[in-house]
Amino acid sequence: MPTFQIESTFQGLVGGVDEVGRGPWAGPVVAAAAVFLDPASLPSPLLEDIQDSKKLSKVKREMIFKDLLRLETFQWGLGSASVEEIDRLNILKATFLAMERAIKNLPQVPSTLLIDGKHIPRFEGIQTHPLIGGDGVSLSIAAASIIAKVTRDKTMEDLAKVHPFYGWETNAGYGTAYHQSALKRYGITPHHRKSFAPIRAMVA
Repeated sequence: MPTFQIESTFQGLVGGVDEVGRGPWAGPVVAAAAVFLDPASLPSPLLEDIQDSKKLSKVKREMIFKDLLRLETFQWGLGSASVEEIDRLNILKATFLAMERAIKNLPQVPSTLLIDGKHIPRFEGIQTHPLIGGDGVSLSIAAASIIAKVTRDKTMEDLAKVHPFYGWETNAGYGTAYHQSALKRYGITPHHRKSFAPIRAMVA
């Protein structure tokens, strides 16, 4: 269960960073940065609800998302990298770019960032620490994962209204059997990642 234990070992403002959307065949990659200014003020029910976004139902994620945004002692920033940037840079570099944009969109720059994953970017003037499985141990990272997941899912739902055949409102652009079947029938869209092997093969 995520706690503030790791955050409490650092001095100054500590934030968590996570991304959503490295694996899908379509859509942007989205990152979020989250900072709790006063962890002691976090309401107990919300404290207990915050988890790795993948472990939460859609309804629960959206409820926590709204609760977080109402907190006066919570700050967050969002960043994304487009399909064009993913194809041009590669998915890892595009993910780092999305994280950089999320951090720039924070109201205050933290002195320390806990970042989910093994390979992480570096930012001038900020200590960065990788945490494998960070969304399961750090409340800041878990909160960031919820912000990023809800935001990206909404983006894919909006894109599904324009391209309704691929099931993006439920598969979020991942290469599910339904998505693969639609690709064979309707072809690719401008929102498909042409640098990803299955889509690249179709283009070829």
